[in-house]
Amino acid sequence: METELRLIGDQSQENAETSDDHVTSITEADRQWLKSVEKKTKLLPKLLKKSAGKSSCCIFRVPQSLVEINEKAYHPHIVSIGPYHYGKVHLKMIEEHKWRFLGGILARTQQHGIGINDFFKAIAPIEEKIRDCYSETIECSRQELIEMMVLDGCFIIELFCIIGGIVQRDIDDPIFNMTLMFFVIMRDLLKLENQIPFFVLETLFETSILSSRKQNVSSLTELALKFFDHAAERPPEVLRRYKDIRGEHLLDLFRSTIIPASSQEVPRKISPFLQLIHSAKKLHQAGIKFKPRETDSFLDIEFSNGVLEIPLLTIDDFITSVILNCVAFEQCYNHCSNHITSYVTFMGCLINTPSDAGFLCDYKIVENSFGANEEVASFFNNIGKDVTFDIQWSYLSKVFEDVNEHCSNKWQVRWAEFKHTYFDTTWSFISALAAVVLLILTMIQAFFAFYGYFRPPKQ
Repeated sequence: METELRLIGDQSQENAETSDDHVTSITEADRQWLKSVEKKTKLLPKLLKKSAGKSSCCIFRVPQSLVEINEKAYHPHIVSIGPYHYGKVHLKMIEEHKWRFLGGILARTQQHGIGINDFFKAIAPIEEKIRDCYSETIECSRQELIEMMVLDGCFIIELFCIIGGIVQRDIDDPIFNMTLMFFVIMRDLLKLENQIPFFVLETLFETSILSSRKQNVSSLTELALKFFDHAAERPPEVLRRYKDIRGEHLLDLFRSTIIPASSQEVPRKISPFLQLIHSAKKLHQAGIKFKPRETDSFLDIEFSNGVLEIPLLTIDDFITSVILNCVAFEQCYNHCSNHITSYVTFMGCLINTPSDAGFLCDYKIVENSFGANEEVASFFNNIGKDVTFDIQWSYLSKVFEDVNEHCSNKWQVRWAEFKHTYFDTTWSFISALAAVVLLILTMIQAFFAFYGYFRPPKQ
């Protein structure tokens, strides 16, 4: 026994010596490599900063999984705003016009003693705050970032002021004379990757407008909404209602005006009916009636007494771009509601096929500017891919639940199917009526035949 223990001890010592020899055999190249590995553990992420989860960080790169589905929807086509797409060749044309717009602002403000140095002084103190708004590390220098913010911000403000009637427009200005260019710029200003913080715009606006001692000047929010109203086409009272709201940036500001004031995201208790709903045509066959709803927001959906009321949605290039970027913002920014995500999930359930899209068009719930029902169905089918959706927290959770509960009533569904089969169209009604009349006549004929047999007439 002692011999075995001694042998084990000798073996352990031998292994330890072998291990020590192995450790001491590390080369100088290995040491340098280990140091480089250790340095990498101390590097801070640049493409997605550690602080990207904070509420102050609100401008993101759109996740690649969404970009692959529809790249054109997220990248600017004609104008770059902020650092993410700065310097790209196809965006240089408007980059030259930015300096012209800045010159126009300075020509007015210098009359009141406000020069270019005042704009830079206004932005310089908030440089770090600006950097914190972006999910990526901004590599440009302090001067480059301040110049970018002043140039891009003043360009946006001048656009708003010209459209808002505060500044007289040059009748030969190509940006406004070329209708396509103007609407493409409008779309680009509402793309998630193409934003600057709203507080930067407010700072520059106060410097350029309020310091000019102009009286009764509209708020920056009013001017922004009036600018985008050229595509959204909403009633003036809607714009006045939101004149005092703020957003993290222009996309968030516009998104806030879409959300109905009465809708809230409150967690709903889990029930067997709290799940996704069937397509529009299947719901119709199950007895659900569809009706266009008169309201200020296309998100304001209601269901009551078997009637699903949905506001009209005009499907065009502007609204589809806005919806896609709002969904991307809600997926990236954890400090806002998920109203747009809930809405597109709901509509994606209804529009499963092109025939569903045509059905909703017939009921004046969808106005299709694309032309083909296939494109509408493809839009809603694709937008829900790789998107996180929590039905329990959805503002439409009660609608999902009530619709499913209504469809679970077998008698209602069978009666609805019967009406759909025999009374949905004029010809089906005529066919059913003819069958009923024929059945009644046959029964009368059979009755008299049996009656005559059992009670023959007296001779």
